[in-house]
Amino acid sequence: MNPVSPQSGNVYHKKSGSSWRRWIAPITGLMCLIWFLIRVIPKPSRAAYPCQRVAFPIASAFVLWLVGLAASAAIFRRSSRLFTSSRYIRAVLCAAVGIGIIWTCLSLSTNTQLKAEGSTPANSPIGNPKGVHPGRVVWVHDPIATNWAGLNTNDGHWWQNSHTDPQRVDWMLQKSICALAGESDLAQAWDALIRYFNREQDKGDIGYTPGEKIMIKVNFVSMIAVAFNGGSPPIIDYNIPSSKIDYPLNSPQLMRSLLYQLVHVVGVAQSDIIIGDPICLWCHEFYDMIHPEFPEVVYLDYRGNYNRTMAVKSTVPFYWSTSHADGKAQDYVLQPYVDAAYFINMPVLKAHYSQAGITICAKNHYGSLRGPTTDTSLYYSLHMDTPLSEPANGNYRPMVDLMGHRDVGGKTLLCLIDGLYGGKHGKSPSILKWQTAPFNNDWPSSIFVSQDQVAIDSVGYDFLVNEWTDTNGPTISGTQDYLHEAALANNPPSMTFYDPERDGTPLASLGVHEHWNNPQDKQYSRNLGTGNGIELLKLMRGQTADFNDDGIVDGADLLIMSSQWLMPPSTPSADIAPSGAVDGIVNLLDFYVLSRTWLNGNTP
Repeated sequence: MNPVSPQSGNVYHKKSGSSWRRWIAPITGLMCLIWFLIRVIPKPSRAAYPCQRVAFPIASAFVLWLVGLAASAAIFRRSSRLFTSSRYIRAVLCAAVGIGIIWTCLSLSTNTQLKAEGSTPANSPIGNPKGVHPGRVVWVHDPIATNWAGLNTNDGHWWQNSHTDPQRVDWMLQKSICALAGESDLAQAWDALIRYFNREQDKGDIGYTPGEKIMIKVNFVSMIAVAFNGGSPPIIDYNIPSSKIDYPLNSPQLMRSLLYQLVHVVGVAQSDIIIGDPICLWCHEFYDMIHPEFPEVVYLDYRGNYNRTMAVKSTVPFYWSTSHADGKAQDYVLQPYVDAAYFINMPVLKAHYSQAGITICAKNHYGSLRGPTTDTSLYYSLHMDTPLSEPANGNYRPMVDLMGHRDVGGKTLLCLIDGLYGGKHGKSPSILKWQTAPFNNDWPSSIFVSQDQVAIDSVGYDFLVNEWTDTNGPTISGTQDYLHEAALANNPPSMTFYDPERDGTPLASLGVHEHWNNPQDKQYSRNLGTGNGIELLKLMRGQTADFNDDGIVDGADLLIMSSQWLMPPSTPSADIAPSGAVDGIVNLLDFYVLSRTWLNGNTP
């Protein structure tokens, strides 16, 4: 058995007696060098491509080997001449230098791991950005929106209105949609987003047309109604199990805010909105909080009991772009997805342990396809190509097919990540406060929105991997591989021909992938003005004194604060003191924040 390095995990192969094998490394290095030069010289930006980042270290090692070989040969010749002239000390020193060069070059070249890098460099975008403002992701953080004490505190449940403030959540969604579209009016913002989508779909520059349906996919995984591969037993009751009562699902407050905007701002009839998770049940607890206000909305779930609507499949086929699906039963898109003109992807901000690393927008589609058909011995198992089963980068990822199919991810109008609480799927406890700034041992109290499926998951990845660095979670090798594949879907690192409709046309780039510069500043290339990648807009409600949202802190804001002084409404907008000092009342702590902002130039 070959020895394994305890530090790196590399396998070191024993020397073989076959003479031809000694030429494998030099020939491979030469081929990588030729390939790198042919691809990069005509277009230098290709150096950032994942395939070139794999080839570059091998080509570099080959060049280093050649240089070292030539240098050591020259030194040994010099040493031989010194020995001949009886200058032994210098001869020995030259020989030692030559041996050192050979050893260094060999150690640098032979121990190079021939695999894709785990990450793209910071601020090095790949793919083509999407959205009315390309690559834009909006992050809204309001620490006052959540005030649950946590597990084992006898403080009720996170999803109750007393712990997740509906009015603060309304504000967060309104601000995020306006910022995403670059509009101050909410109706105009939605119109801009819809018009962009319709132009991209070759429908023309048109807004929402009455009668068009909108499908909203949420994540109710703790209410899963089927058991996969001998996993946990299915849920048959429509009440949340007591063991999962505080598992982080989509908050009813955010779902209600979204429905309100679609109905009362966009003008969508309630009956033209479908919301649910096809492999799960619409729990009574959340349904009872939303249904009275929106009784005609279609509440989609697996069984269709209690006035819910059961998910059924259509006749539109869905094809997997992998041989792993060969011989498996044919998949079909669910009928609500086919009927919908627009799709809103609404996952929860979660890590995904012992499987995918993270589970946000792309992974949310694992519940988009196969509600009525659950036998994974007959159907292609999506989990066989997750990072747990296929680690590292450069592999086929089924999420790309789901993101790109014209009747699934191809209809994405909006991605909306619910990060009010977030959590860890596959770990206990699954819900816990976040430690990194600006959360600082508090709930994330955030939502993220974008029209770029890849960009928003890239931002979510950066947040999740920064928060949870323990093993078997976001740091699993290959967690972000689907982002590379999706960004470069027309020419992915795995060389997969992604064609989920099987019409002979490969998917184009599905969005832009990039990492922030650092966890403190959280800036991407568009923020820095260095590239055409991601732009992260940050709206921090707990840090602004611009109460009337006119872009300036002035006497008008002081009047609003005065009206709430010591006698606040249920959610005082002027309670803006830093996290830890927020106390539900407007007082001198809040006046200090307003005055400091005013004196520093009036910019919120």
